[in-house]
This record gives sequence, C-alpha cells and structure tokens, in this order.
Amino acid sequence: MEKDEYEKFISGDWKKAEESIKRFVDQNDQKFHFMELTTNGQWKVLWEATFDYLASEESAPIYRDCLSVVRILSRDKTYLDVCITDERINCLLNAANIGADVKKHESAVVIEALKCLCNLVFNSKKCQAMCLNNTSTSGIIARIRTHKLDIEYEIQYFDMKLLFLITALNPEVRKKVRSDDGMLSLMEKLEDIMGENRDCDAFFDKQVDLIGEILKVLFNLTVPSEVGIPAEEDKEDHFHYLITVLRNLFLRRATSKEKQQDLWSNCVNLLTSIPTQYFTELTVECEEPKGFEGHDMTVIDLLLNFLRSRLESIQKVSGQNECLSPILTALVKCVRSSSRLRRYIRSQVLPPLRDVRRRPEDGTELRNYLCRLLTTPALQVRDLVAEFLFVMCKENVGRMIKYTGYGNAAGMFANRGLLGGHGAPAEGYSSDSEDSDTEEYKELQHGINPVLGCYEPKKPNIFEGMTEEQKEYEAMELVNLMDKLQRQGIMQPGRIGPDGRPVPVDHILELQEELPQQQSDHKRKT
Repeated sequence: MEKDEYEKFISGDWKKAEESIKRFVDQNDQKFHFMELTTNGQWKVLWEATFDYLASEESAPIYRDCLSVVRILSRDKTYLDVCITDERINCLLNAANIGADVKKHESAVVIEALKCLCNLVFNSKKCQAMCLNNTSTSGIIARIRTHKLDIEYEIQYFDMKLLFLITALNPEVRKKVRSDDGMLSLMEKLEDIMGENRDCDAFFDKQVDLIGEILKVLFNLTVPSEVGIPAEEDKEDHFHYLITVLRNLFLRRATSKEKQQDLWSNCVNLLTSIPTQYFTELTVECEEPKGFEGHDMTVIDLLLNFLRSRLESIQKVSGQNECLSPILTALVKCVRSSSRLRRYIRSQVLPPLRDVRRRPEDGTELRNYLCRLLTTPALQVRDLVAEFLFVMCKENVGRMIKYTGYGNAAGMFANRGLLGGHGAPAEGYSSDSEDSDTEEYKELQHGINPVLGCYEPKKPNIFEGMTEEQKEYEAMELVNLMDKLQRQGIMQPGRIGPDGRPVPVDHILELQEELPQQQSDHKRKT
C-alpha cells in the first residue's frame, strides 16, 4: 500500500480516510491473501484503525466501507486469532443488529457485518469458540422469531449462512441452539416461507437459497455427535414435525430445474440425519386406487427420480460419493423403515425380470445403473448400493444373485461372509415370497448363467475330442500359469473359509481339496 494512502487510512480522521478506504476496497475486493501487508506489519495497523472507526459514532457514514475492509482482511488467517477480541466481535454483532447493543443499522451495513462474521467464524478457531458465549446464535434466533418474513431475504440468507458455519464448526453451539428451541424456530420459518407463496406456482430463487441454508442448519442440529442430541422427550416431537415439513417441501416446485435440484438435494441431505423409524411419515394415507396399499407414494417417486437424475448426470468416479451417497442413504433408510416402502421401492427398482438376455449392468433402468455401481471404486457408494439392493431382496442371497448376478454381488457377499451362499436367514421380513417369475424368465431360466446374471447360449465343449492325457496337460498348464501369477504377486488364489469369507491359499493345488465338496453341492442343486 502506497505511503500517502496508508497514512490517510490510519489518520483517525474518517473524512480524511474515506477516499483511501474506498480505494482499498475497490483494489482488493477480489484478493484473498495479503502477504505484502502481513510481512511489513501493515495488516495489523489497518485492522486496528478500521475497528477504531467502527467504534466511533462519528464515523457512521463510512461504516459499510469499513466493514468491507474487515471482510477483505479477514480472508487472510495469518493474524486473525491474535487480533480478534471479544470487543471487536461484539462490534460486528452490533453492526449486524444481533448484538447486545442494537442500534438498528441500515440493511447494507447489516449484510456487510454478517459477511465479516461468516469469514471470521470460518477462518478463526478462536472466533468459533467465542460464539458459544456471545449473542451470535441467540440474536439470529430472536430475529427469526421477531421479524418473521418482514425482513429482506439477503439478511435472512446471511443469518442462516452464519448460523450454519457456527453450528458446523462448534458442536457445543448445537446443544445451545437446540436448548433455546432453535430447531422449532427454524422449522416454523420453513413453514412461513411455504405459506408466503402458497398462492404462487413455485418458490422463487431467493426463497430456494434461503430454504437451503435453513435445511443445512437443521442438518447440523440433527446429525449425531459426541455432544448430545435433543433430550429424548423432545427428540421425537422434533423429528415428527421435521419429516412433515420435509414432505411438504418435496411437493413444492422451484422456478428452474437447477433450483429444483438444489431444493431436493438439501432436503435429501437432511433426510440422512433423520432416524429410520420416521421415514414412514413421508407417505400419507390416501384413497385407492391412487396410492400403493392405501398410501400416497409421491415423495418416494420423487426420491427415485432424484436418484435417476443423479445416476444419469454423474460423469466421474471421483464425484460419486458426494453426488450419490446422500440419496442412497435416504433410500436405504426408506426400505428399512417398513415393509410397505420396501415393497413399493422394490417394484420400481427390481420389477419382475423380463429381459434376461442382457447382463444386469447393461441398460438404462435403475437396476442397471445400480448393478454397475456394485463394482465401482467409490467404496462408500458401492456399499450403499449393495445394502439397498440386498434389503430389497430381503437379504436373500439367491434372490440377490437373480437380480444382480453373482459376479457383481461377490464383493458384498465376501464382506458379509456369504460367498458360499450360506449364512443365517434374514430376520424382520415377512414370509411371503413376493417373487412372481415372468414367462420370459421361466422360458430361459435353464440357460441363465448365475455369475453373469443373464441367459448365456450353450457353448461348444472345448474338451470334446481330447484324450484324458491332453485334458490333464491343459489343466497342469493352467495350474502352472496361476502359480506363476501368484509368485509374481499379480494374483492371490483363495477359497471360501468356514465364515463364508475368502481366505488365501499358499499354493493353487490346495484348491483340489474342495473339489469333492463342490461336486457334492453341485449334484444336490441339480
């Protein structure tokens, strides 16, 4: 910073400093690091001078520009923890009209002060800790209750942005917000927004953005953490209310496809932190024949459509966890919550098989997309997909193989000790079969390869015409090749252990020990 500009800035006379402050904001508004200021000590001096102006009522005409300076300087973490004090945080809280000394600053000042607080909470652990004892959270909750909808959306948006950051970065604050009935106030706020445009066709963009931030805060308040969650007697009421609000949000529309996806994405993220037993309340009773078993499945259809849109749009494996994990988690909870939801979702995802000539992973149906993900390198997605499909199959190994193929599901079977098709029968499922094989399936069932999961035309016997000596020679060639691959560390032969999981063998010839048992099992099955 040039010497004359610097001297005017720190002069202490706001009229003399005004132009220098404005130029600093204009020149640095897009900068995020200030090594040239932190190395020569100017950063600290500018920071202190700016707060001196904010502390003086005479400097009120330049409050907004001074707050812009704080917003810009607070992007650099170098001296934040050293220079931030309770007094300065309270100054910003007062400027945001959520402090103990409220003077009703104009909207532009309030918004800029909230932006400063967001930066400080994000970049300073000291500031995060301060928020447990200052008026930041109580001030925001009070503003929600007092002003309802008569305050501009940008202030409401940054209120929620700040509350989200505080509750995300300081678990202790979550407990404080819950004890102050913060969850109830936030849910009532969502209902106010829905009521505000009840006569409109869709939420406008600013409403969707505000709803998204509120839902993010509610996620922080409901996600399990080491610092307790709401008291048992309050928790049930909160979740009943919350699932009802979410159901209503799912049924509303946004003005654009992009905003609609944002709305549903935030709703789905919050669903992941709601206990499974409340998911049945996503459906309501309705008259037949509109619903499924007397219940309206509109929200479940929306969840499945959201899953499909995510499956169709995902391009890279690196983005699968972030893009797919929340909706898959929500759907796993759905199918575990009740037999009705499991039956309905199964009818949409795993309908009776008709096209058995194609592999399960080939095609554009939901089953095809999910079967492809059973072998994805994104382990979290792979495991969620496996659990989703397995629960829909009533955790029955044979049924899982029927719909996915043994090859696709082998990883899950290995993890669960089910590689041999054995294991304790699943509990908690009804005894009715729910299987209704189609005529197409029955016609080709004899030729279905269980490993591939599809019909495989009969192939010529490659050993036909060979003598026993030639067969033995080819077998030993294969053994030698596998032994070579093992010694080079390229592969590790294994067999299925007593617990149903794969165990390595020292030599390929050890697999011969299992041949009599395998032949016996094959005879029993045929």
